[in-house]
Amino acid sequence: MRRAVVALLVLVTAAGCSLATEQKPSGPQGQKVTLVTHDSFNVRKELLDEFQRTSGITVEVRKSGDAGALTNQLVLTKANPIGDIAFGVDSTFASRALNENVFQAYQSPDANKRYQVDDTNRLTAVDIGDVCVNVHSSGLKGVPEPRSFEDLADPKYKDMLVVESPATSSPGLAFLLGTVMHFGENGWKDYWTRLKANGVKVVSGWEEAYNQEFSGTGKGTKPLVVSYASSPAATPDTKALLDTCYRQIEYAGVIQGAKNADGAKKVLDFMLSQQFQSEVPDQMYVYPVREGVALPEAWQKSAPLPGDPEATLPAQEVDRDRENWVNQWRSLVQG
Repeated sequence: MRRAVVALLVLVTAAGCSLATEQKPSGPQGQKVTLVTHDSFNVRKELLDEFQRTSGITVEVRKSGDAGALTNQLVLTKANPIGDIAFGVDSTFASRALNENVFQAYQSPDANKRYQVDDTNRLTAVDIGDVCVNVHSSGLKGVPEPRSFEDLADPKYKDMLVVESPATSSPGLAFLLGTVMHFGENGWKDYWTRLKANGVKVVSGWEEAYNQEFSGTGKGTKPLVVSYASSPAATPDTKALLDTCYRQIEYAGVIQGAKNADGAKKVLDFMLSQQFQSEVPDQMYVYPVREGVALPEAWQKSAPLPGDPEATLPAQEVDRDRENWVNQWRSLVQG
């Protein structure tokens, strides 16, 4: 998934990157596991240190763009793997990685089978994120809050919505897929035609949409933005429109040809542990996949997990039609 979050988190993420990559392969057994992931991966240095002390494994983190860029790199380098384990291939790109046989089978004892994407256990769900339209209530200046996809095309919300391009952004692609799921193959293009007529603004990525265009951050003028169900936990006076959500699931898998496959399996187990999962919300602004892990108090109040676990298209359908949908979207909205 993805993933960018609020400016504060970006700073924390940047710090986490340097902390993780500064570690040296000096565990009791001298093992090293290379974890390739997207730019939004983050974990506390102290947690990695504890894992190293108990397992003897040093985790070297290598970041590679967003979920799409990560998947492409894994496919292009499958003959010469760039790491031992990958994290961050999401449900919109999972079928591509599976079709290209990027990962090898491994079933972790703590895997949540509810989110299993294939029968051979090559990918294991680690977290959940819901892409939803967010609203800045004060920014509407007296206009009632929208509630649905349909409302966003209503003239009363003209020039209020900013979205990310599905061609360059993971949340942008999720929002497009959400409209395909909601309106169907025969309806989504008409919907986007109406959004365009209603003044929807398209930008390249989440950072620009949320931190520059969205009025909820105090910097932009648009009171409606495509972001995450979790975003309101960090941005006061905002909320997610839960009837506009599209669920993304992020997976980890042991890479085919990994130099340290046994170590990679232990790292995957670690990512599903209670300790790691309990820190997923604060560190990466997504929801833990492990059952029974409590959300932070602020999340329980302002960013509870949306209740519709089926708010996603089948992975095979996405893989088959993704490029076609994006190209059609380009012609409709940017042509």
